Amino acid sequence: MSEPAPVLALVEVSKTFGVVRALDGVSLELRAGEVHALAGENGAGKSTLVKTFAGVHRPDSGQILLNGRPVVFHGPADAQHAGIAVIYQEPTLFPDLSVAENIFMGRQPRGGLGRIDRKAMHARTAELFARLGVSLDPRRPARGLSIADQQVVEIAKAISRDAKVLIMDEPTAALTAQETARLFSVVRALREHGCALLFISHRLEEIFELCQTVTTLRDGRRVACEPVAGLTADDLVTRMVGRELDDLYPKQEVTPGEVVLKVSRLTREGAFTDISFEVRRGEIVALAGLVGAGRTEVARAIFGVDRPDAGSVEVSGRPLRPASPMAAMAAGLALVPEDRRQQGLIMEMSIERNLGLTRLRALRRGPFISRALERANAADWAVRFQLKYGRTGDPAGVLSGGNQQKVVLAKWLSTGPTVLIVDEPTRGIDVATKAEVHRLLSELAAQGLAVLMISSDLPEVLAMADRILVMHEGRLAAELPRSQAGEESVMSAATGQRREVA
Repeated sequence: MSEPAPVLALVEVSKTFGVVRALDGVSLELRAGEVHALAGENGAGKSTLVKTFAGVHRPDSGQILLNGRPVVFHGPADAQHAGIAVIYQEPTLFPDLSVAENIFMGRQPRGGLGRIDRKAMHARTAELFARLGVSLDPRRPARGLSIADQQVVEIAKAISRDAKVLIMDEPTAALTAQETARLFSVVRALREHGCALLFISHRLEEIFELCQTVTTLRDGRRVACEPVAGLTADDLVTRMVGRELDDLYPKQEVTPGEVVLKVSRLTREGAFTDISFEVRRGEIVALAGLVGAGRTEVARAIFGVDRPDAGSVEVSGRPLRPASPMAAMAAGLALVPEDRRQQGLIMEMSIERNLGLTRLRALRRGPFISRALERANAADWAVRFQLKYGRTGDPAGVLSGGNQQKVVLAKWLSTGPTVLIVDEPTRGIDVATKAEVHRLLSELAAQGLAVLMISSDLPEVLAMADRILVMHEGRLAAELPRSQAGEESVMSAATGQRREVA
């Protein structure tokens, strides 16, 4: 039996940005009733390919075929009208509109006299969330939603359009295992109803669980298009990076030194209660738990972004003034936030300026910032972190997700911190970059840095942490040494089935 004709296809498409050739003669076919994976490192061209399908970019050469016929998208609206829906890696919601208004923007149901029928809009939104198996209030503003909830809204928006082609760019990056399982159920239902799906994920196990075909990009070129059946994770990694990956979790064994971070009975009403723990020099301590357990909120309170209602923080034995990030930085704390685009970088600002934001005094000559020192600082860190970029004067927004994460890490490490707090350090980055980040954290710990790592990636937590602190509904539910931690013990504590705090 012959396979069905492609619903959407790229034929020998190329796209260049300045000196960077993002796509080089790439062909890809999406068929009805198939989940097609797109694999590759950050910077391989995946985002450019997605934006080409979405009408954001027009190819320099090659064609887009819709149901076998050439088509030109002059903008995202053309792609949407053609039945193509895209869920990008980073949410793009209107923060001051409600969840329902974001989902039905421009398509609101109308009642008498052409007025927006809010009751019907809220009911349809509730139906979409019920289909996804999540609980969100359609009336609540999008501002303040967690990354996970923002992703859910984006998914509901795509499903509401009844699109024939659904492109998912890292949709599960910030979802819990339960939310991911529910999403996969929806994806399978869409596939059974004849939808063509393109699925992008750096979690290789998701590709093997969900997809039938995988196309691999490397340096803007297609290196393989093949059935998932019969492939191994090592096969796919080798195609992505062009070599075998030695070790994804290169953890060095270190004997912890003195306590450098002490958190005592820290409480913030409505977020977390009575949090106490210590982090020693040379130690990687993981803060684990389900999305919404309060992990990020604890990190923000420690660093002074939010003011705690009770409790204290000490760095190297000295009390830290609360609600003062400047005091935290002066004491030797550094915070790599969960949302690198909104909180870690100024996307319109240059790479070199972003890298220098934490060291403005050191880069000054008199009352002004020295451009020469700024460029030299950026060039130094670009080499250390092996950044892939055009020029350091380019906006940070043009970098791939993995390279953006490297810039955020470099920006904070350039301060020479005593304690590094990293919130979801490998969310949305490829396996090779993930291995680089893991190696860097391990080396820094071996050099005496204290690391507090927040992660929803359980294999990462188990492989990289010397101790694991598990949170459940705003409280510490367990403290597990590396030797006693396993998937079952961590998950049982995260879901409130056991409480075991030392």
